[in-house]
Amino acid sequence: VQLQASGGGLAQAGGSLRLSCAASGRAFSNYRVAWFRQAPGKEREFVGHINWSGSSTGYGTSASGRFTISRDNAKNTVYLQMNSLKPEDTAVYYCATGPSYGVRTTDYTFWGQGTLVTVSS
Repeated sequence: VQLQASGGGLAQAGGSLRLSCAASGRAFSNYRVAWFRQAPGKEREFVGHINWSGSSTGYGTSASGRFTISRDNAKNTVYLQMNSLKPEDTAVYYCATGPSYGVRTTDYTFWGQGTLVTVSS
């Protein structure tokens, strides 16, 4: 499985961005997909994940009810909709997947290259 994250950029506080994670590999549709983020000088933290069908999602505290994960298996793509952005959301955002899942980076086998989100105040 190969993952390609995109959609990052510059946003103003209070604005929105939608990130995409495009995957190659037939096994992708069977795996849970997660989003993580890493701010400068900080550890990579769990944002949320979605199950293979899209019927179940889970979020970390960083999502705070402002972020929504969805997926379109027909397009092999998972999305992270981010609303009410704050400067502290500035980070590189990564998508990850694999046969196991959880809230730790070690729970995932395959990683995208990351996409930078910068939120200005």
